[in-house]
Amino acid sequence: MVWIVLLIIVVVIAAFLAFVAAKPNNFRLERSTSINAGPEKIFPLINDFHNWTQWSPFEKIDPNLQRTYSGAESGRGAVYAYSGNNKVGSGRMEITESVPSTRVLATLHFMEPFEAHNMAEFTLVPGVDATVVSWAMYGPSPFISKLMMTFMSMDSLVGKQFDEGLANLKRVAEA
Repeated sequence: MVWIVLLIIVVVIAAFLAFVAAKPNNFRLERSTSINAGPEKIFPLINDFHNWTQWSPFEKIDPNLQRTYSGAESGRGAVYAYSGNNKVGSGRMEITESVPSTRVLATLHFMEPFEAHNMAEFTLVPGVDATVVSWAMYGPSPFISKLMMTFMSMDSLVGKQFDEGLANLKRVAEA
C-alpha cells in the first residue's frame, strides 16, 4: 500500500514538472498609453537614464537607491547601474538601440534579488493629437522562471509598475 501511495506521488510530481517544462521558453509583458505630447518631447525622458528619476516607478521603491551612470550621456551606449534594498535589488541597463523619437531598446541584467537577463523596449507612435507609448519587457523563461510563474504571473508582478511608470511619464511629458 505504501508503495502505491509513493508511486502516485512520484507520478503527480513528474506530471507537474512536465507541465512546467512545457510552458513557453520566452515571455513578453507590454503596456501602452496615449500621451498628449509629441514624440520629440517624450523621447528624451526615455533615452536618457538621468531622466528616469522623474517617472520610473522603480526609482521610488528605495529612497536610498544608489545609481551609477556610465558610457554615453544618452542613447546607444548609455549605462545605468543600480543597487538598492531587497525590494529593488541590483542590476544594470544599457541602451543598445536608439532611434530618435521612435524607439529605445535596452538590455536588462538583474543580479539581485534574482538573476535574469531581459530586454526593455519603448516604442513611440505619433498620432494626430497624441503619441502612443508602449513599454515592453521580454526575454527567456528558464525552468526556474517557468516554475515561479506557475504560481504567480509576470503580469501581476510587473504589470502594475509598468502602468504606474507610463502614467508618470504621461504626467511629466504633458506638464
